[in-house]
Amino acid sequence: MAATFTYKVRDRQGRLVEGSLEADNGALVAEKLRQMGYVPIAIDRKSGQTFERDLHIPFVGDRVRMRDIAVFSRQFATMVNAGLTLLRTLTILAEQTESKALAAVADDVRADVEKGASLSQALAKHPKAFSRLYISMVRAGEAAGVLDLVLTQLADTIEKQVTLRRKIVSAMAYPVVVFGLVVTIVTAMLLFVVPMFTKLYKQLGGALPLPTRVLVNVSNAMTNWWWLVIGAEVIGFVALRRWIKTDAGRERFDACKLRLPVVGGLVRKAALTRFSRTLSVLLRAGVPILESLEITADTVNNAVLAKAVKATQAGVKVGESVARPLAEHSSFPPMLVQMMAVGEETGALDTMLDKVADFYEAEVEATVAGLTSLLEPVLIVVMGGCVGGMVVALYLPMFNIIKLIK
Repeated sequence: MAATFTYKVRDRQGRLVEGSLEADNGALVAEKLRQMGYVPIAIDRKSGQTFERDLHIPFVGDRVRMRDIAVFSRQFATMVNAGLTLLRTLTILAEQTESKALAAVADDVRADVEKGASLSQALAKHPKAFSRLYISMVRAGEAAGVLDLVLTQLADTIEKQVTLRRKIVSAMAYPVVVFGLVVTIVTAMLLFVVPMFTKLYKQLGGALPLPTRVLVNVSNAMTNWWWLVIGAEVIGFVALRRWIKTDAGRERFDACKLRLPVVGGLVRKAALTRFSRTLSVLLRAGVPILESLEITADTVNNAVLAKAVKATQAGVKVGESVARPLAEHSSFPPMLVQMMAVGEETGALDTMLDKVADFYEAEVEATVAGLTSLLEPVLIVVMGGCVGGMVVALYLPMFNIIKLIK
C-alpha cells in the first residue's frame, strides 16, 4: 500500500529542497529522487500527524575502505585550500566519490554541518568510517585554522598505512594459498585414496608397518567421524575468537605473535611503524600529548605495545618524559627510545618519530621481501614432505604384498 513520504534533498547546485512523494517504501522514494538528479538527505514516512523515520541515507551501514578515505581526505584538502566553503566541498565530495557508502556518509556530515555542528562533531557520528585519529586531527586543525594541512597529513598517513598493509598481505598470501593446497590434498588422500589401499591390505592380510597403521587409523577416523572433526574445529575456532576478544586473551595472543620466529619480527616492526607514524602525525597537528598517547594506544593494533603506551601516558601525567617510561618496556627497541629522547630535548619529537617510522617501514619492506624468498622453498619442502610421506607410508606394505602374492 502506497504511503506519503516527505523528503529533504540537495540539487546539483547544492540547494536544499523539501517535498513529498507517494511510494510503497522509502527505498523507492530514494531511487526516484536520484533519477530526478537529487541527493537524498533524509526521507520520512508520514503517519497521522507525526513522522516516522523510515530511511536515512542509504548504504550508511556499508564498509568504507581506508583507500577511499585517503582519496576523500586529499580531495577535501585541495578544495578547502582553494577557498571553497565547507558545505560546498562536502556536497561536491558526496557527488563525485566512487564509494557509495562514503558518499552517503559525506552527505550526512554535510547535513550536520549545515545544522551548526563542527566538522569534527559531524565526523564523530560515523566511527566506522572515521577513526579517533582522524577525528582528533580534524578537531585540532579546526582549532588552529589549518584544516587543509591536517587533511593532507591524514591522506599521506592513511596512504602509507594502506601501502604497508598491502605489502604484508601480499607476503602472507603465498603461504596461505600453499597451506590451503596442502590441507586440501592431504584431506582428499585421507578420505578417498587411503581407504582404497586399506581394503587391499585387508584382502591380502599380513602385518602393516607402523607408519601405514597410523595413516590408516587417521583415515578411518576422518572417514567415520568427519562430522565430529569438523564440529571440533568450528567450536575451537569460535572459542579462540571469543578468547581473543577478551583483554587477557588479546594480550596473550599478541604476545605469542611477537615471539614467533621470523614472523614475530615482522609483526613488531609493523606495530612500531604504526606507533611512530600515528604519534608523529597527532603531535604535528597540535593534539595534546596525553590525548595523542591515548589515541596511539588504540590504533597501534597490538595489546602488548598498547599496554606499554598506556603506562607511558600514566607517567607523562605525573610529569615524566615520554621516552623514559617507554625504556622500561622491552617491546620498544633502545634505538626508538633514544631517538624519542633526543626529539624531546630538541623540541622536534614529531620529526624524530617520522624518521623512526620511515626506518621501520623500510625494515618491514626488507623483511617482507626476505620472508617471501625464504617461505617459497620451505613451503615446497613442507608440501612435498606431507604428500610424499603419505605416499611412502602407503607403499611400504607393497614389499610384503609381493611376497604374499608369490
